[in-house]
Amino acid sequence: MVARNRARYLAPIALVAALAGTYLVVHAGLHDKHAAAHSHSARRLKPSQRRFARVRFYTVQPGDSLTSIAKKTGISVTKLEELNPAADPNALQSGQRLRLRR
Repeated sequence: MVARNRARYLAPIALVAALAGTYLVVHAGLHDKHAAAHSHSARRLKPSQRRFARVRFYTVQPGDSLTSIAKKTGISVTKLEELNPAADPNALQSGQRLRLRR
């Protein structure tokens, strides 16, 4: 009986391992670039939004709407609604506190 060469079986396995490793390294690098792009865009706040960057709550002022609060704070209307499920967007009252962060 003829003995089979081990390289005949190990070469395809090594090739698959090298391709999987390359994919993981490239994918991790792309993910890091994507995360870095989001963190840079979050840092670019308008001067009026900077004071709300670390604030957890916003006190509603006369004439405020969710849209105006979103513009002032830099937080989307959907995020405001998600963080404040009990608040009625059509009936905001002066002095009412809205959560901006968790």
